[in-house]
Amino acid sequence: MNYSHEVEQMCYVQKGPHHGPAPIPEEGKWVKATQITDISGLSHGIGWCAPQQGACKLTLNVKEGVIEEALLETIGCSGMTHSAAMAAEILQGKTILEALNTDLVCDAINVAMREIFKQLAYGRTQTAFSEGGLPIGASLEDLGKGLRSQIGTMFGTNAKGVRYLEMSEGYVLEVGLDGQNEIIGYKFVNLGKMMASIRKGDDPKKAFEDNVGTYGRLDEAVKIVDPRKE
Repeated sequence: MNYSHEVEQMCYVQKGPHHGPAPIPEEGKWVKATQITDISGLSHGIGWCAPQQGACKLTLNVKEGVIEEALLETIGCSGMTHSAAMAAEILQGKTILEALNTDLVCDAINVAMREIFKQLAYGRTQTAFSEGGLPIGASLEDLGKGLRSQIGTMFGTNAKGVRYLEMSEGYVLEVGLDGQNEIIGYKFVNLGKMMASIRKGDDPKKAFEDNVGTYGRLDEAVKIVDPRKE
């Protein structure tokens, strides 16, 4: 190690107290993290690309510094879905430091990795106070029984008002309006459950009908609107 002339001429002063890093909460215990293997937890990070055309939600389950589980959810960019497929192959088995310094194909995914790293490094995780953390596979609970991301798609114009296109319950089929043309309910089909029924061998028409539901006061609607046509 090289020192400048000024430093070489200085006298030595003994270092005082050394108390180490502040402890962070990890899976129900307090940890003084000094190396990557000290980090455990499940958390989420949100990332976006430079033109902000799309966004990524990244969920990682880290055990002793190693990524054991990764869930990637993307929206707004068709290319990002393919990037997520590649990133999902890349991430597991890496330490979080390796993953932070790995090209995860898409800027939005790279930013999500940066954000989740900060969550993990500072103990701001979903499992900070959960003893033992969560088992591998826990991130799938975010998707529900249909194993589909929680998606909300709405469109509105000043001229014609709002259109509900997709809710967490499913793909919106109809929107109900009251006498003042305000939305009071909607009909939807749960695509995840419908496709699961079809894969089991159910008739597609029956699978569709069995997974249609309503929300709100649709039965009181004065007018029913197809949000994709009217």
